[in-house]
Amino acid sequence: MKRTVHTDKAPAPFQGAPYSQAVVHGDLVFAAGQIGVDPATGQVVEGGIEAQTDQAMKNLAAVLEAAGSSLANALNVSIFIVDFADFPAMNEVYATHVGPEFPARATVQIAGLPSGALVEIALVAHM
Repeated sequence: MKRTVHTDKAPAPFQGAPYSQAVVHGDLVFAAGQIGVDPATGQVVEGGIEAQTDQAMKNLAAVLEAAGSSLANALNVSIFIVDFADFPAMNEVYATHVGPEFPARATVQIAGLPSGALVEIALVAHM
């Protein structure tokens, strides 16, 4: 049996798109991709890749908390980045949120993201 997760501490689905912030099945949490949107304003945060990565990770932490989990339980992370030149700066901020036992991860460069975002991060965690 699955259950969907929603919290006002993270942005709602982009433009009302038909997806959940996360889905829990068994002891796994599948968190939808988060960009660096401030849930209070609905706007992408200013400050470049570092600020956006930090906000995306804060959004994921809020979703995982609402599900009953945390970033410490992350198993697999998918990162979508618009410019691979931003990889080192993104990586540095990301590591502060998930270390020291890092989850498995894939990072890919993509053509673009909603609202001019520079990075999107999705993950799977356990309870």
